[in-house]
Parts: sequence; structure tokens; C-alpha cells
Amino acid sequence: MESWGPKGLPFPAPKRSKPGWNEETLAMKRSTSKRSGRRGERGQALAEFALILPLFLVIVFGIVDFGMAFHSYITITNAAREGARLGVVQASSQQISDKVYATSDLSDESTNMTVTVTNAQGAPGGSVVVKVDYEYDLITPVGGLLGFFGGSLGPSIAMSSTADMRLE
Repeated sequence: MESWGPKGLPFPAPKRSKPGWNEETLAMKRSTSKRSGRRGERGQALAEFALILPLFLVIVFGIVDFGMAFHSYITITNAAREGARLGVVQASSQQISDKVYATSDLSDESTNMTVTVTNAQGAPGGSVVVKVDYEYDLITPVGGLLGFFGGSLGPSIAMSSTADMRLE
């Protein structure tokens, strides 16, 4: 006998599964089909990761390297200003150079930094000029990679800062 639902429509007939297939067999079939699909996707993700990782690392280390170069530039600017400040009160050229080296906290300042002092112990009203030149050595191969793509950045960056103050 057929059962009737609301509004006078018959209920749909229940679905019949394939002969010999029970719920356990269906669950096992579903789990194996999902597993084989994921295994292929895992290999694809690993290949994509292997392609992107070197580029990502170069970008990250390049950002760190340029951040450290910017720190070095700020340091030599501050050191030149401190040297000029000392030169304003009639200090000798050697005292000004010593102050610049003492103020900068760069690790390789003795080999990569040069200090030029002009008009130390000059006449009042004149100006003392302290110029600091520094070669920052890059720690990543970003310069070589830019050269590969047509850029021109060597293994080091030349920086210069000048401070000019009036003598008292």
C-alpha cells in the first residue's frame, strides 16, 4: 500500500543500495577515494613550496640586509654630527676622528670607515666639516641577483655622511 503525505502527494520510495553493499563497504570506499586524492595534492603542494621557498628566503634576507644597511647609515650620520659638535669647541682633528670612531658602534669600522675633518681649530665664525665614508658589506647575495636581472649593485654599498657646524 502506498503512503500519502501532506497535500495528497505520495512519499518518495526509499533508495536501494547495490546488492551486497552495506554501510561498512560504502564507508571504506569513500575513505580510500578521499585518501588517494589527498596524496596527489600533497605532492603538488610540496613541489610548489620547493619552487617558492628560495625566492621567499632571498626576499626576507634582502629586507633584513637593507635594514642593517639603513642602521649603518644612521650610525655614520650620528657619528659625523657628534664629531662636528666636538669640533665646534676647538678640538683637534685627531680628537674629532677619535670621537667619530667611538660614537659609531659598527663592527668593521676600522677597515670600512674613513673620517675626513676640514677646518679643525679654525677661526671663529668659520665652519668645521666632518665627512664619514663607509662601505657596508652585504650579507646576502642580493647584489649578485640584481646583477643577474640587469641591476647594478655590488657586494657592498658605499655610504657617506657630512656634518657642517659653525665654530665658536
